[in-house]
Amino acid sequence: MIDKQEGFKQIKEMLEAQGYIADDPIVMSVFLAIRLDKPILIEGPAGVGKTEIAKVMAKALNTELIRLQCYEGLDAHHALYEWNYQRQLIHLKLEEHSGKTIEEKEKTIFSDKFLLKRPLLQAISQETVPVLLIDEIDRAEEEFESFLLEVLSDWQISIPEIGTIQATRIPQVVITSNRVRELSEALRRRCLYMWIDYPDFDKELSIVKNKVPGIDRLLAWQICHFMQALRKEKLDKTPGIAETLDWAKALASLHIQHLDKTLIENTLGILLKDWKDIRQTQTSLSELFEAVGVKSKLESSNG
Repeated sequence: MIDKQEGFKQIKEMLEAQGYIADDPIVMSVFLAIRLDKPILIEGPAGVGKTEIAKVMAKALNTELIRLQCYEGLDAHHALYEWNYQRQLIHLKLEEHSGKTIEEKEKTIFSDKFLLKRPLLQAISQETVPVLLIDEIDRAEEEFESFLLEVLSDWQISIPEIGTIQATRIPQVVITSNRVRELSEALRRRCLYMWIDYPDFDKELSIVKNKVPGIDRLLAWQICHFMQALRKEKLDKTPGIAETLDWAKALASLHIQHLDKTLIENTLGILLKDWKDIRQTQTSLSELFEAVGVKSKLESSNG
């Protein structure tokens, strides 16, 4: 799929073509994951672009993205398959006077057309290699993590009524975690590992310019400086690049050309999703805005 000599360069170009600003470590991790058919475990704060990597990979490879969103209480059946019981009952009702034996009826209703394929079964049943996103694995219980590890090792799923289904193609797997809990060493060893932190100023500015074309130059500078300063505050829920982009898009849609304190205060709900964080930021807003204003003027005069 990827030429050995030009692999790294090709991956970088593929990601950039989808509008993803990727550092060399990210490019290398994606390249090795494709080359070695190994899952990538991506950890980092919320909103820094972990999930986006899987989406961009799917687009770049021109393949399907299959997403398993993890949550507390997720079990194997919700991740693998379920039988369409209502359809089975209707079929049995229609076959009631068909004269078929019980064994024949069972064989019919426990077939592929009555099987509801959930993300893991979907992923191993594809004719082309999909990207399987296992999102926020840290929200699921340890028991599910152990089950998942078994699937990732064998790439086969056993269904008692049908038998064992072996993967036709091994999917490209991206696993994300916000570190709500510690993951097992067994899962970590199974994967390539990547940590994505909040972007520095230059990277964040590049992302804003790329994702919000036409945004005023000074406004983009000020937004990114403000976000860098805001993340140094002791907040319960620190805003990520997702919030930066939401804010930039909102202000650009209003044709704003520069920040002021009133505007920031009125739009803090885009950045902060906790009332204590908003109250704290409102208290220190003068200092934050002053630092941003000075930096932006310096950058503007130098640019």
